[in-house]
Amino acid sequence: MTAPEQAPAGLREMLRHVIATHFPADRTGPIIDIGCGMGLLIHFARQAGFTDVRGVDISPQMVQSAGRLGIDGIEQGDALGALQALASGSHAAVVSFDVLEHMTRDEMIVLIDEVRRVLRPGGRWIIHTVNAEAPFFGRVRFGDLTHEQAFTQASLQQILLASDYSGVSCYEDTPVPGRPAASLRWLMWKIARLPALFWLIAESGPAARNAILSQNLLAVAIK
Repeated sequence: MTAPEQAPAGLREMLRHVIATHFPADRTGPIIDIGCGMGLLIHFARQAGFTDVRGVDISPQMVQSAGRLGIDGIEQGDALGALQALASGSHAAVVSFDVLEHMTRDEMIVLIDEVRRVLRPGGRWIIHTVNAEAPFFGRVRFGDLTHEQAFTQASLQQILLASDYSGVSCYEDTPVPGRPAASLRWLMWKIARLPALFWLIAESGPAARNAILSQNLLAVAIK
């Protein structure tokens, strides 16, 4: 079993970037990662000083893998059931990486309401999901037969704001510069997205300049 520090460098950099950029300033507030897999984000969050982070995943194999990696605080179960077991207003943050695209619309609406119930006022829901606005989004959307849907920043903001979240910010999920290889990928990404952005602006007008073009997107919804 690969230790967390031996996970692919790009994945480690992305998770650490998400934690540094989007996690709450208070490192003591409770955080739950629903659909946490083997718990890599939990490991790096604890490494960054967050003291109350735990997770749940529906796959017993993922939970067993977390145990072999020495990552504790991860239980086997479904995301909705885990949220329903939590007290209202109890959590500083909820994290869901690659969860929403596996749900039907009806299931997603129930989950959205449960996350909001569990969050403290000002608490945040950090979401990573398939971006239907990306030129190559089909690689992710149709790369897994269990995927039910994909989102644009507009559709994600629409459903979350309609569900009484106070604000939703969306971001591209790009390579994180740092190591030479990662910095090169980041530069290539910045250059490669320009023709796609130019195409969108030519067709749709200046508002398209805010398009998110990565295959996945990050969103932070505030209660």
